[in-house]
Amino acid sequence: MVRALSAGQLERIRQFDTCTIANAIEPFGVRLRNEGFTRPGLRCITGEGRRLLGYAATSRVRSSDPPATGGSYLDRTDWWEAIGRLPLPRVAVIQDLDPEPGRGASVGEVHAAILRALGCVGAISNGAVRDVPEVSRLEFPLFAPFVAVSHSYMHLVDYGEPVEILGLAVRSGDLIYADCHGAISIPLEIAAEIPDVAARIRAQEQRIVNVCLSSDFSTERLLNAIRSDPQ
Repeated sequence: MVRALSAGQLERIRQFDTCTIANAIEPFGVRLRNEGFTRPGLRCITGEGRRLLGYAATSRVRSSDPPATGGSYLDRTDWWEAIGRLPLPRVAVIQDLDPEPGRGASVGEVHAAILRALGCVGAISNGAVRDVPEVSRLEFPLFAPFVAVSHSYMHLVDYGEPVEILGLAVRSGDLIYADCHGAISIPLEIAAEIPDVAARIRAQEQRIVNVCLSSDFSTERLLNAIRSDPQ
């Protein structure tokens, strides 16, 4: 079972970008500082400035070859129930298992509409997406490194299993946050505390910036601002 945050707690997290959230996670010491976020390359294909926060509904796909059994996404409805067991809001996190991810689009207009109806507020993939104008009109953010013309032989391999998106390991039910910088996982055991820590860190950063931009800047004032207690 996933310990879900309230709508208010999620909204407080959304007030900060992923960079500030990453900084706020560090003081808790729950993971190494080089873990828990995507490598460069992930971007919001369906519009700049979008933020995506929700619980991961994981799946793994392939597109380079036809499936050994079954057919395309529309032939598989068994994963709908698994998505429905996750708390809201949900984010579809789709790993393309092909040796060269992106040979076929993992999400297009139809798949986005289905995911949206199942309570997902967006999707993240290490592969490709398509139907960009249509999905943009659905207000369903797609984060991916590639776009593609065709879905090729795109088919579902499995769902609910751990996935990896550009270096970010994701388990079903993880709290995932994405914006223009990439995506980060927020450990559920500290998620409720993150906004307060993020606010203190952001206030200290702003004090440093304000000193640097002030007309009476001095290195002494800068040092004092750097040494100021973020608490």
